[in-house]
Amino acid sequence: MRKPLQPLKIGKHTIKIPIFQGGMGVGISWDELAGNVAKEGALGIISAVGTGYYKKMHFVEKLVHNKPFETINFYSKTALNEIFANARKICGSNPLGANILHAINDYGRVVRDACEAGANIIVTGAGLPTNMPEFTKNFPDVALVPIVSSVKALKIICKRWEERYKRVPDAVVVEGPLSGGHQGFKYEDCFKPEFQLESIVPQIVQEAKNWGNIPVIAAGGVWDRDDIDKFLSLGASGVQMGTRFLGTKECDAKAYQEIMPHIQEADIELVKSPVGYPARALRIGVLKRLEEGNAPKVQCVSNCVAPCHRGVEAKKVGYCIADSLGKGHLGDKVEGLYFSGANGYRIQKIISVKELIEELTQG
Repeated sequence: MRKPLQPLKIGKHTIKIPIFQGGMGVGISWDELAGNVAKEGALGIISAVGTGYYKKMHFVEKLVHNKPFETINFYSKTALNEIFANARKICGSNPLGANILHAINDYGRVVRDACEAGANIIVTGAGLPTNMPEFTKNFPDVALVPIVSSVKALKIICKRWEERYKRVPDAVVVEGPLSGGHQGFKYEDCFKPEFQLESIVPQIVQEAKNWGNIPVIAAGGVWDRDDIDKFLSLGASGVQMGTRFLGTKECDAKAYQEIMPHIQEADIELVKSPVGYPARALRIGVLKRLEEGNAPKVQCVSNCVAPCHRGVEAKKVGYCIADSLGKGHLGDKVEGLYFSGANGYRIQKIISVKELIEELTQG
C-alpha cells in the first residue's frame, strides 16, 4: 500500500494534493486547465504569457498583422482578469497560481496584475527573480515561489530577499533538464548526470533547510506516482508536472489533444530559443519549417521578452517565439511552436484532469 500524499502548505495557502500543474504558455494552461486542476485539489497554475491571445484576441486593443501589438497587449491585463474569473467559476476558493517568466518585458506590471486578478501563489522562472517581492508589497497573502536549477541560484535569491525585503521564498521549484519549454542549463549540461533532477533535488533540499525549511517542489520529467514517491523520498515536499497535462481534455491549447498521442521520442528535441536558453519542443510546425528552410519571416510586433531585444535574437534562431507559440495556441500546425517535456511521447491517450489526478493519487 502506498502512503497517501500529504497536503502542502505554501505561505498562507494549503494545497490538498502536493502537485503543481506547470504554468505553460502561450495558452496551454489558462482557465480551463488550471481551474480544473485546482478543483481536484492540486495547484492549478495560470500562465501569464501571451494572454492577449485569449479567446482569439477579443481583449486586445491593438492588433498588427493579426497579432497583439506591443507588450501592453501581448500581456493583456483585461484578458488575465477574465482568465482568473473563469477559472474561479470552476475551482471556487481553492488556491490558484500564476506563472510569470522573469525574462518578460513588464515583469513587475504583470506580477501586480496577477495579484489583482486573484492569484494566491506567483511562480517565476526564466531568470533570477531577485526583485520579485518588490511587486507584491500590497498583497501580503500572495505566496512567492521562484524556480531554480542550482544551489547557487537559491542562495542568491534567499540572500537578496532577506537583505532587501526581510523574507525568503514561501517555496521553491527545482527544475531538472527533462522539462518542456525553457531550461535553466546550458545545452550540453542538460545531458550530464550531475545536472539531472535526482542529483540536484537533495542539494536544494539541504540548502533550503538553511533558510528555514523552505518547501521544495521537484519538476522536470516527473511522470507518474513512482516518480512522485521517488522525489518525496529525496526530501521534496511536492512535485510539479507540466507534460502530463498536455494529454488532458482540459488543456487550453486544443491542438495538443490531436498531436500528443502520435508523438515519438525522436520528435522531441532541445532547440535554441530567442529567450537565450535551450528549450525542449516538438519537431513539428515552425521547427519543421526551419529544417526545410522556409520558416516565416521574423517580424517582432509583440516585444514579449527582454533578452530577444525586439527580434534580434529571434532572427538569429530563425523564429519569433511570441508568434510561434501564439499560432500553436490557435492550432496552426504549420507555423506553430509546440513545447513538450522529454516524456511527451509517453502520452498514449487523452484523459480528463480528474482521471489524471486520481491516477497520480491512487498510484
